[in-house]
Amino acid sequence: MHAFDVVVERCQETGLYVGHVPGFPGAHSQGETLDELRVNMEEVISMLLMDGTPTLQSEFVGLQKIRVA
Repeated sequence: MHAFDVVVERCQETGLYVGHVPGFPGAHSQGETLDELRVNMEEVISMLLMDGTPTLQSEFVGLQKIRVA
């Protein structure tokens, strides 16, 4: 069993949810709902894992909110 952090954003132009795994080339997808995005991400990651467990190029650490005047 593998676990990956997925960064999720919402495209302002299309309204679609877009997700990617930081540091995992090719691990990205989109969906009209968060549930659809989750399913799509699971499918993409599963396909990529067929080539073996990746060595991630970076590690997701977290988010920070920066306020600027």
